[in-house]
Amino acid sequence: MALIIGVMQEDWADPEVALPDYATAGAAGADLRANLRPEERAEGIMLAPMDRRIVATGLRVEIPEGYELQLRPRSGLALEHGVTLLNTPGTIDSDYRGPLGVLMVNLGQDPFRVVHGERIAQAVIAPVVHGAFDLVGALSGSGRAAGGFGSTGRA
Repeated sequence: MALIIGVMQEDWADPEVALPDYATAGAAGADLRANLRPEERAEGIMLAPMDRRIVATGLRVEIPEGYELQLRPRSGLALEHGVTLLNTPGTIDSDYRGPLGVLMVNLGQDPFRVVHGERIAQAVIAPVVHGAFDLVGALSGSGRAAGGFGSTGRA
């Protein structure tokens, strides 16, 4: 049984752009597409190297309580063009009802044009567990202790 995610298109959105969908039966992420504003559709959005921009999907979503929608990069865009997402994974909370935008960045050496209707990100639905944070006087020991970034080595 699939979890139902309510989706609403913005008034200006192109209804011909597909809603998020899974490319294969085993896909964990649903493909999100750029649904650009009418004045951007013909030329697309140009991302210069090191440029970042929120790209519109033309959607708003209603995520059931107890879940989040994670925005993740598409591996092909990252490998072939150096285009990825900032703040990855981006979290869309269940109580957010605003526009769904994708924060893209071009880490490549060449400009990249985001084309209207193009797949730009993946949406992964994940359960959310709330923890209770309790102030304690000491923490239990571990084999790692306070070792941080890179402390476990490369091999």
